[in-house]
Amino acid sequence: MSHTPHELHEEFPDAAQKIHDLKRNDPHFATLAERYHVLNREIHRIDSGIEPASDDRTEALKKERLSLLDGVFQRLNDGQAKAL
Repeated sequence: MSHTPHELHEEFPDAAQKIHDLKRNDPHFATLAERYHVLNREIHRIDSGIEPASDDRTEALKKERLSLLDGVFQRLNDGQAKAL
């Protein structure tokens, strides 16, 4: 079990500027990034023992985080992201 947060700029270190730009200019991306951030913090609190959760709940949250990460990845690599 890792207690390290999985921030977007750590997941995509080569895309830090693109992430920043998309958060400012793409409302859908900003929503994805914000939901990822909130969910990621919740998982980090659970993994750190600060917030209790069942194994099923933790697994569901991690699956949702992975799905959001896939959405962020797709947005970073689509034609709109390349134009920014």
